[in-house]
Amino acid sequence: MSKLQGKVAIVSGSGRGIGREIALKLASEGAAVVVNDLDAAPAEETVADIIRAGGKAVACVGSVTDADFADRFVNTAVNELGGLDIIVNNAGFTWDNVIQKMTDEQWQAIIDVHLTAPFRILRAASGYIREQAKKEAGEGREVFRKVVNISSISGLMGNAGQSNYSAAKAGIVGLTRTLAKEWGRYKVNVNSVAYALISTRLTQATEEEKTVDIEGRQIRVGVKAANLKAAEASIPLGRAGTPEEAAGAVYLFCIPESNYVSGQSLICGGGRP
Repeated sequence: MSKLQGKVAIVSGSGRGIGREIALKLASEGAAVVVNDLDAAPAEETVADIIRAGGKAVACVGSVTDADFADRFVNTAVNELGGLDIIVNNAGFTWDNVIQKMTDEQWQAIIDVHLTAPFRILRAASGYIREQAKKEAGEGREVFRKVVNISSISGLMGNAGQSNYSAAKAGIVGLTRTLAKEWGRYKVNVNSVAYALISTRLTQATEEEKTVDIEGRQIRVGVKAANLKAAEASIPLGRAGTPEEAAGAVYLFCIPESNYVSGQSLICGGGRP
């Protein structure tokens, strides 16, 4: 039997990149998945791929920073898929600048997507989780649920030009450790995965300025080839990680074998400390 058979997962930012691979991985192990993206097309594509492979998935399109998103996300899982067992807070982007050039908008946008949005999603899920835990305890059953918050080595060690992102990702570690203590009584394992260099559209080698539109903002993406090569040279395994490998780190925290692991931060970085 697949390890996640009968489980329901919500994965923010899962229409593209790492989030997509997380959704596909969880679905391949039996979980029904609520797929989220800013745009309908990538979300629906991921849903279609899961269904074609024999899995079950639905889309919940929209920005994780919208005031009503968290409730809508959680309710989609409960009402359309019948429950909620796994929460993966993955959505986000970077908007870098040195601190003297960073605007209030840059700071707040990154804090909102990487820290406030996960907080709201977890708060929205708390009522359902408490009710189910009480019911299961009354029946003499021990049912574990999983939360995996995506952090970064920038949040653990800092990174020049990323005061906003580093602060948000450090906050995620604090949120993770606190919730592990608050939700342990509900049999919820709360952990985080801190990524180093992972190959996505945001980190592709480029010598020209490229941008993507994120909620009306033109956000620069890509890394100069020389800088990317230097970054890879600092990784003991000698290369960037793949989105599939990044998803694998999240999966480790979702399976029954991790039922006694909580409040931890796992670096997925090819050996980078």
